[in-house]
Amino acid sequence: MFLTREQAIAEAIKAAERARAAAQVADYGANHPDRDTRAPLHAAVSSAWSDVARSYTDIAALLPAETEA
Repeated sequence: MFLTREQAIAEAIKAAERARAAAQVADYGANHPDRDTRAPLHAAVSSAWSDVARSYTDIAALLPAETEA
């Protein structure tokens, strides 16, 4: 199965949403003393999902756009 440009863009969006969610949890944890021990973990997860999103974006940039015949 091959990945289309639109699929790569959709995967990039999903990964970016996961990165944002993890960043929000990290931010919350960093600002609440009872939850601050996991903030670095969530920040690292956010960074990893950001890398995934960038990778899918790079893949999408290399794939041809689908055209209707």
